[in-house]
Amino acid sequence: MKSVIRTAAGGPEVLQYVERPVPEPGPGEVRVRVHVSGVNPTDWRSRRRALPPGMPEQVPHQDGAGVIDAVGPQVDPARVGQRVWIWEAAWQRPWGTAQQYTLVPDGHAVALPDHAPFELGAALGVPALTAHRALTVHDGGPGRIGPGTLRGMTVLVAGGAGAVGNAAVQLARWAGARVITTVSSPAKAALARAAGAHQVVDYRTQDAATEILAFAPEGVDIVVEVAPGANTALDIAVAAQGAVVAYYSGGEGEQLSVPVLTSLPANLRWQSVFVYTVPSAAKQQALTDVTAAVDAGALRVGEEAGLPLHRFALERAADAHAALEQGVIGKVLLDIP
Repeated sequence: MKSVIRTAAGGPEVLQYVERPVPEPGPGEVRVRVHVSGVNPTDWRSRRRALPPGMPEQVPHQDGAGVIDAVGPQVDPARVGQRVWIWEAAWQRPWGTAQQYTLVPDGHAVALPDHAPFELGAALGVPALTAHRALTVHDGGPGRIGPGTLRGMTVLVAGGAGAVGNAAVQLARWAGARVITTVSSPAKAALARAAGAHQVVDYRTQDAATEILAFAPEGVDIVVEVAPGANTALDIAVAAQGAVVAYYSGGEGEQLSVPVLTSLPANLRWQSVFVYTVPSAAKQQALTDVTAAVDAGALRVGEEAGLPLHRFALERAADAHAALEQGVIGKVLLDIP
């Protein structure tokens, strides 16, 4: 089978296009004939790091979509032929989605409705599960997203034109929240509006705090934050009483420094969100809710949904990584032959 692997840490050039044997699923595993592999920032950041101990090579990419073509012992044989989306395929495992066939635990292949294209399935995983956690961590439990669950709340999504930001806007709208997002250009503003944001603020040309508070005078209840260090002052300025700032990313070496006395009166909470180690109950709830959102047509991809697609052939995986690393706006995908 056609596959992309890496045997060392480094730039996109460490990705090798090779031929490998088709793997056989073990107990509790399914084999998926991958149609589309999703590429996320976490993938190029992982590529820069050493392989886990005892793992001489690894197929990259956590997300993807395809069809189950074989199952191992302890898996329902009826799953063969099922369309699925894949999450965390390569987390502490050698098998990612950048190849024609991959192995994942049974629960990591989630049924994908017939009306949902494979490119949508490959765009779920890391972005949608991260967005779900950021939108639900305020309640202290597993947290559920569905129609009406965020009604009466205002959500601020920092960077609404990114993949996680796009998923957060769409999920928050589906849940009934009022959604504000910040962007850095008119082009990104158009994408955020297409995703469904009620209010879009260009922080390069507008006073973001003034514009946000004009739309939400009582402040925002949830901040889905991509740059906590850079946006600390803004988040404090626009936060409602008891708001949660859920941050899921940041630049290399970025520091989060919170002024205690300024933020104390609002009883703010700063919550990190690292999708791979989210508690199991919360992860399972996210899988249920994201699947329901797909079923309902509440999660979409493409220019009309505010998430342009950038497609590369499998053998151009290095180019796909380079494009994402250089800041291309939208969802990067590999089409698997």
